[in-house]
Amino acid sequence: MSKPARFLTFKCAKCAKPVKVTLQQASACSHILPYQGICACGEIKRYATGNPDAVKAFVESNELHSHHHH
Repeated sequence: MSKPARFLTFKCAKCAKPVKVTLQQASACSHILPYQGICACGEIKRYATGNPDAVKAFVESNELHSHHHH
């Protein structure tokens, strides 16, 4: 299994400039890889790969990483 990319680049939803997101400290669970970065305009960009429900919860959350098992 290959290692995930440490940096990814996306277009900012607010100003359309490229924003680099960094792989966050991987959580204890391996089904989500969270990325986060801040654009020059101040907009926070979140991205994640993995379990669709966990990814959706992470991207929609306002905290750095609020992922919990129930």
